[in-house]
Amino acid sequence: MAVHPTARPTAPASPPASPETSPAAEPADAGPAAELTVDQLAERTGISVRTIRFYAGRGLIGPPRLRGRTGLYGPEHVARLELIGEMSALGFTLAAIERHLGRVPHDAGPEDLALHRALLTPWVPEHLEDVSRDELDRRAGRPLDDAAVADLQTLGIVEVLDDGTVRLHGALGPGLDMLDSGLPPTLLRDSQALIAAHTTALAEDLMELFQREVLQPYRDAGRPAAQRVRLAAALARLKPITVQGLVAAFGRAVNRTIRDQVG
Repeated sequence: MAVHPTARPTAPASPPASPETSPAAEPADAGPAAELTVDQLAERTGISVRTIRFYAGRGLIGPPRLRGRTGLYGPEHVARLELIGEMSALGFTLAAIERHLGRVPHDAGPEDLALHRALLTPWVPEHLEDVSRDELDRRAGRPLDDAAVADLQTLGIVEVLDDGTVRLHGALGPGLDMLDSGLPPTLLRDSQALIAAHTTALAEDLMELFQREVLQPYRDAGRPAAQRVRLAAALARLKPITVQGLVAAFGRAVNRTIRDQVG
């Protein structure tokens, strides 16, 4: 059984020590704003030395500053690796990470990268878990045939992977309750399709509005450093407020529709 998001990308064991990683190399202060050796950088970020070098080879992080034969990494390297790790944990492919970071200068500071992290953080936390069909049946408390699993997939509760395992998108209970409601499966599927279509359009419109009213003025102003932290904090507050507002607005709209139809 696997749980997602999980550990950040790993790589095979690190090769023999080089001058950059040798214990004899000149140590660097490990303070918050200090320069770090690659070993210290790996310890700080939880990403292996080999993976850090792999990312450097792909251009995802900038080269270190050399002090003699020792490579030293600064806060911008730490922040960039943390962003890479978070994007990977959120399910972004390596190609998608490369495309995104290709638009972020290597000299971007931690505050700028913190804004990128705030923009990429999910609006609603997702807990994804991969289980076998036997484990799915055990959690459901009964055997689920292919038709039931297909209905759960249509409802967005599960996702059947290529290897036959099933990815749970949160709790299984609400999906089983919908299957046991006695309502026609076509109604459940069609209602989910309607919800998906309208919420996708709404999400796109909201993101376009945020880009136009918030991010574009920030870019037009030259990305002032003083605004970065405020923007990240505002976005962190905006996400839950928007989600709660959407749920409340949908409930009020349904209530109005019921009253109109009864009237």
